Amino acid sequence: HVQLVESGGGLVQAGGSLRLSCAASGRTFSDYAMGWFRQVPGKEREFVGAISRAGSSIYADSVQGRFAISRDNAKNTGYLQMSNLKPGDTAVYYCAADQGPWAGLPRSPSDFGSWGQGTQVTVSS
Repeated sequence: HVQLVESGGGLVQAGGSLRLSCAASGRTFSDYAMGWFRQVPGKEREFVGAISRAGSSIYADSVQGRFAISRDNAKNTGYLQMSNLKPGDTAVYYCAADQGPWAGLPRSPSDFGSWGQGTQVTVSS
């Protein structure tokens, strides 16, 4: 499995922006699709978005138009740019990676075999 480390979380006011990074090591990052998930205590891990090896992306309806996923294979790093943040976006954010195969882009936590440790994002009102 590829090893993943997230960074960039923190406290931000509603309407603000944050960019999360996911640094990969141990394997060829370009061989992996990457996903972002978030979780709050007592709830299941929620799909945020995913990006394919080729760079196409999908998003949950709740973040569509506000969040953007990208990747820089030369730096072995993926990114989650979050804009117009809302208090409801408060969660621990996780990046994940896997080689598949899938029919389309993966959306379920069970589709991913490698996970980072998570980074806390807190949005104040």
